Amino acid sequence: MSEGITGTDVLFVLIGAILVFAMHAGFAFLEVGTVRRKNQVNALVKIITDFGVSTISYFFVGYAVAYGVDFLVDAAVLSGESEADGYAFSSNGYDLVKFFFLLTFAAAIPAIISGGIAERAKFWPQLMATAILTALIYPFLEGIIWNGNFGIQGYIEDMFGVGFHDFAGSIVVHAVGGWIALGAVLLLGARQGRYTKDGRVNGIPPSNIPFLALGSWILCIGWFGFNVVSAQTVGGISGLVAMNSLMAMVGGIVAALFAGRNDPGFVHNGALAGLVAVCAGSDIMHPIGALLTGGIAGGLFVFAFTYCQNKLKIDDVLGVWPLHGLCGLWGGIAAGIFGLEALGGLGGVSFMAQLLVSLLASSYALFAGFLVYGLLKKVSGIRLSEEDEFIGADLSIHKIGAYPEQDLS
Repeated sequence: MSEGITGTDVLFVLIGAILVFAMHAGFAFLEVGTVRRKNQVNALVKIITDFGVSTISYFFVGYAVAYGVDFLVDAAVLSGESEADGYAFSSNGYDLVKFFFLLTFAAAIPAIISGGIAERAKFWPQLMATAILTALIYPFLEGIIWNGNFGIQGYIEDMFGVGFHDFAGSIVVHAVGGWIALGAVLLLGARQGRYTKDGRVNGIPPSNIPFLALGSWILCIGWFGFNVVSAQTVGGISGLVAMNSLMAMVGGIVAALFAGRNDPGFVHNGALAGLVAVCAGSDIMHPIGALLTGGIAGGLFVFAFTYCQNKLKIDDVLGVWPLHGLCGLWGGIAAGIFGLEALGGLGGVSFMAQLLVSLLASSYALFAGFLVYGLLKKVSGIRLSEEDEFIGADLSIHKIGAYPEQDLS
């Protein structure tokens, strides 16, 4: 399947996979620091078990849906020592570490959703949703954008002269995760006591700012694997991707600093907003374009999170729809703006292609969110009982709190 691949390429992709895998710890601690103390254990268990279920469903179904490749062959074939049924895996294991790398992207979908539905979602139905999303919903779109499935990229190219460009997943990963999460959050409803009957908003502060900040830092570091290693070969490495990721990140930080009036939650999420937005065009933008992309994303996150919580009364706990959904959508469009040669980019993109596919993919994800979580709501229910939610997911689901010794004293 992979020709001209060296052992160095294998190591390169493996390191990238490890970095993105580490980002799941970032997702976990970002949620742990944001939710109330009675739901911290649940946040940790959800993220790691979601990863486990994602691996199984993507291995047996999702990867084949996206790329037409399965692993149900002898180990000799997987190791490249022999061929069977048209399969010719790389002898140095490149195709296997590539799966690992792309799996970490797929598993980011439930990790994103987890933050939006925190503190009131049932555990087992969420694992079922994870299996469906990583086996079918996400790989279907992934295959269209990154593998040319169904000829849709070719059709876009015929219409606009170039195909849709999403180098590292502003749309394929982040917008999809964020818009699916919006459907889940709306079906779940707000947490108990979040909004009063007369429309007032009750503030629920983060439980642990250092954990929140730790989660952001881990994500920021891992993101350079997320973006740079999307080249998937050493020969494809571009320092421009690393520079643009850096500039977008700091743009998001500074914009969120001012727009959020020095709020630590906004500042640390502002960095992530910038990184989400730059994924799509990180390989074609000028660094100044990346800085602007990240800055707009940081401001967008602060405004959208505040508007979502206070005006729309949507209780998206970590703000995953503003952060991943809206900033991801902006990133797909931004690639068609700052990637243009006229604005200092490398070109090879079309604004209209980026706008159209970004909107269509986000709409697909929103529909999928309502479909998957709507079906689960009817079949098994997706929300904890009032009593279990009041007690907290830690004790009601896992039978232990985050600080058992203190709870006993």
